[in-house]
Amino acid sequence: MKQGPNYKLKQRRRREGKTNYYRRYTYVVSGVDRLVVRFTNKAILVSLQKFDPKGDLTVASASSFELAKKYGWKGDLNNSTAAYLTGFLLGKRAIKAGVKEAVLDIGNRVPAKGSRLFIATKGVIDSGLTVPMNLEVDEGRLRGEHVAKYAEMLEQQDPERFKRVFSKYFERGLNPKDLPSHFKEVLNKLSEASE
Repeated sequence: MKQGPNYKLKQRRRREGKTNYYRRYTYVVSGVDRLVVRFTNKAILVSLQKFDPKGDLTVASASSFELAKKYGWKGDLNNSTAAYLTGFLLGKRAIKAGVKEAVLDIGNRVPAKGSRLFIATKGVIDSGLTVPMNLEVDEGRLRGEHVAKYAEMLEQQDPERFKRVFSKYFERGLNPKDLPSHFKEVLNKLSEASE
């Protein structure tokens, strides 16, 4: 079958839906380091990437797995609270590496107000790194107050379901009702460790 003289095959990563080359081009032309926030089923990965013709260079990175291993985090590793703490940790590392500003690279994600993507970015901004954004994030949500309220309500209404739903929290030694105070404790550790 003839395709014609004007037929042009798109790049493989574009066909697979992995890379938006126009958006990437705008990041490269800006000359500013990219703040990359990505999610897996189990964790949150945040990194600061510098463009290089041979391939992007990682200036600093942080993973929510580190929160549990190094800083005593007992909550979930992929919720909004962990996203904020991971972003805060990356911001402190980036500042130590001499980076002062970055631009958010959302990849192919659709931006949604209040999502973990923006909560992680809020953590980076609160650490002292400049990211040009106007963020409206629910402060109570990033501290885990919504989880604590739900746990309290569930414990009163159905104690068996409460134990079943939050079984992973209890295995890690954390009562879900104490999540906001545990968040403050880990945030203080992150602030002290990076000073």
